[in-house]
Amino acid sequence: MALNNRETSQLRGALQEAVIKCSERCLYQSAKWAAELLNAIPEPETDPDSSLLSDSSIFPPTIIAQNSEPQEALLEAKEFNKYLMAKSFFECREFDRCAAVFLPETLLSGIVNATEPSQNPKGKGKAKATAASFSASSAPKLPDISQRSLFLALYAKYLSGEKHKDEESEMVMGPQDLGLCVNKQLLTISRYLEAWFEQRRDEHGEDVDGQGWLEYLYGIVLAKQKNEDLAIYWLVRSVHLFPMNWGCWLEITSLISRVEDLNRLMQRLPQNIVSFMFHIHASLELYQHDGNLASSLNQLLTIFPGSSFLMTCDALLSYHAKDFVAAEQAFSQLLSLHPHRLDSLDHYSNILYVINSRPKLAFLAHVCSSIDKFRPESCVVIGNYYSLISLHEKAVQYFRRALTLDRSCLSAWTLMGHEYVELKNTHAAIESYRRAVDVNRRDYRAWYGLGQTYEVLEMHAYALWYYKKAAGLRPWDGKMWMAVGSCLQKMNRNLDGIKALKRAILAESYYDTGSSFGSAGSMAGGLRGAHMDPDILLQIAQMYQDLEEEEEAKAYMELCVAQEEGTASSNVGESIAIHNDDGSDDGGDHAGPSANGGSREGTGVTQATSKARMWLAKFAMRNEDYDTANRLLNELCQDGVEVEEAKALIRDVRSTLEAGRTTRGLLLDPNE
Repeated sequence: MALNNRETSQLRGALQEAVIKCSERCLYQSAKWAAELLNAIPEPETDPDSSLLSDSSIFPPTIIAQNSEPQEALLEAKEFNKYLMAKSFFECREFDRCAAVFLPETLLSGIVNATEPSQNPKGKGKAKATAASFSASSAPKLPDISQRSLFLALYAKYLSGEKHKDEESEMVMGPQDLGLCVNKQLLTISRYLEAWFEQRRDEHGEDVDGQGWLEYLYGIVLAKQKNEDLAIYWLVRSVHLFPMNWGCWLEITSLISRVEDLNRLMQRLPQNIVSFMFHIHASLELYQHDGNLASSLNQLLTIFPGSSFLMTCDALLSYHAKDFVAAEQAFSQLLSLHPHRLDSLDHYSNILYVINSRPKLAFLAHVCSSIDKFRPESCVVIGNYYSLISLHEKAVQYFRRALTLDRSCLSAWTLMGHEYVELKNTHAAIESYRRAVDVNRRDYRAWYGLGQTYEVLEMHAYALWYYKKAAGLRPWDGKMWMAVGSCLQKMNRNLDGIKALKRAILAESYYDTGSSFGSAGSMAGGLRGAHMDPDILLQIAQMYQDLEEEEEAKAYMELCVAQEEGTASSNVGESIAIHNDDGSDDGGDHAGPSANGGSREGTGVTQATSKARMWLAKFAMRNEDYDTANRLLNELCQDGVEVEEAKALIRDVRSTLEAGRTTRGLLLDPNE
């Protein structure tokens, strides 16, 4: 994706306009996002004497044009002084006072009383969005103010409700903290906006004269009221009218639960560079990581080199692909280029925690604390550090502090649940995970944590349900399917458990072969050179043994032992390949893991491979294959895991062999 000079100039101008318009409406996070992108566009290299300095297509005007609608421009000019006062109140966080400049409380209460409760059911269609909640004769009289001022006033009212909601909430995870407090201003704002939109519909029911900002606010309110389909309608309409409002794209992302929903929604969205970024961001939120995403990111980075937002996306792409080394390097580079930026550093701390990099995590915690110790991201980073050094009570303290600052901080809820699990406080862990799921239904870690906690309580039916939710969100994460399989085994559902564990093997091979963002090929072909976890193979073999299918059990025991050297038996390929959805293979061979097995490193001797070798030795003894049993038991004596039992069995094997030789000698002796 390459832009010529004129396209680059248009993009620069659109971002300048976005920064100013978002700032005018106090949407500071959206303004920051647009400003960072704006400054990531390289400036054209020109000579001071060059004629390009006079080319307006290279350098756009620095003054943004005023409102192009004459009526709106006139209203904005008339109320400019009031607008400046209201904006100053907003910036001082006097939200009610800001709203009262244009919408006094008496006016708002009169409008709410004049409108009847909305009868709109949840629905996707535009008809739902255009249905009036009151009759034309009873429609209230709305003040004649500009859309800019109206948005500022209603947005201030919304934030006032959020502020009072937080004030009414009890201490985080306290005895009275039930998470039931709501924003009491939502009803007022939704009634006002319904009336406002109703007055601006033409005879065909079409909404006219919108700028995208009030549509955005209405979508937020509807989402808070759990009317998600209608919220998506208004948010999509908003990005059509003004696509540079990144906050609106984030709201749409929060309402998408599955990749299929994202693909359907993309057909309704405008096609521009911002929707291109949205698709990447939403895919990462859904834990996608493939070559197409990497290619799209690289294209954007050619336009915005050094963009902190796109560099964060690149780091998260590696993180979701379990390439922790690349993810750590990407975040380290991001931190060196933007040393005062705290956004997304909680993800960086998670990576450092996983790779057990205590010095770097300590340094990151120090950096965050020196910049702003009362940012939620800083508290999460410090909490992760205390967790890594096993000070779990201190970690809980910092995660709770992060939630006091921002109750929608997803990382803090999930990580606090992990700490309560470490502290054996299962009730608090379950509550933390549930609150994390309330914040974001896509958080597979919270679902997985709920499954773990219920499994500790031996409530396997509940645990299985939560594990399946986690596996649905991360279908190519072997850890999720291992948990499902183990839970099914404890419920004596061995056949289903075997299927889940085989899927775990395929999932791990997917990361082994596909994490470089290249084509992983068919799963059958990819599995050949992939590492397989001996513990999973041993567990599958034991489940086959419980089903009294000894031949299948023997095949998986042999495959488990083969992982020591990195080679694999080929006689279980068809069994594993039952999960190969396309039924294809790579070159016509069976989907066995043995073709390239010799080229990969083995695991060496592990507890699982020693148990598998012991099982095979006993199996050989039961089938009177004493030579094989003797060889396996001698190998066990060298492993140092099952030595004593192996020595005892060797004595039995040798005595049996000697007795057999004596018997044969007596039968063959001609003197007898």
